[in-house]
Amino acid sequence: MLYVLARSLAGGRREGFLSALGTFFGGMVHVFAAAAGISIILAKSALAFSTVKYVGAAYLCFLGVRMIFDARKDEQISVPALRRAGSPFWQGVMTEVLNPKTALFFLSFIPQFVNRTHGHVFGQFILLGAISVTLNTSADIVVTLLAGPLGQRIRESARFRRRQRTLTGAVMIGLGTYLALGESK
Repeated sequence: MLYVLARSLAGGRREGFLSALGTFFGGMVHVFAAAAGISIILAKSALAFSTVKYVGAAYLCFLGVRMIFDARKDEQISVPALRRAGSPFWQGVMTEVLNPKTALFFLSFIPQFVNRTHGHVFGQFILLGAISVTLNTSADIVVTLLAGPLGQRIRESARFRRRQRTLTGAVMIGLGTYLALGESK
């Protein structure tokens, strides 16, 4: 949600929606992986979990550092310059796919609601996972819509934009660090 908020504030509603769409598809990757049993590898293999965890943490830190440097690099960053910084859709996909906690969430939470006696376990899993991802994406869209007035102020004020991007970058680095140093439970 913080990623979607940052993209919405920096680039407007379009970037916010693209970011939310990206996290939706990234979440669906986890749903299909968990339904197919692939996510069990992350749950059972400390090496696989750690690899995804640290790659995801490094990616968040990378995004944060890039935001800070971009904020400092150019006082007059325009929306087209922000778009050149990277596709909000693909960054959203990667941010979500590289989050091992999302994989473990779907692996541990969704099976509790799958009724094996009704059959079609894979289909039930996909349906429940899709509902969960859709609810998360709905919250991201609400954040995008509410960020509009503040985002306009950010785009109009180079100083405010620089401070917001620096703060958001620092928060992204903090989240990456938290992910890297957090317990693997």
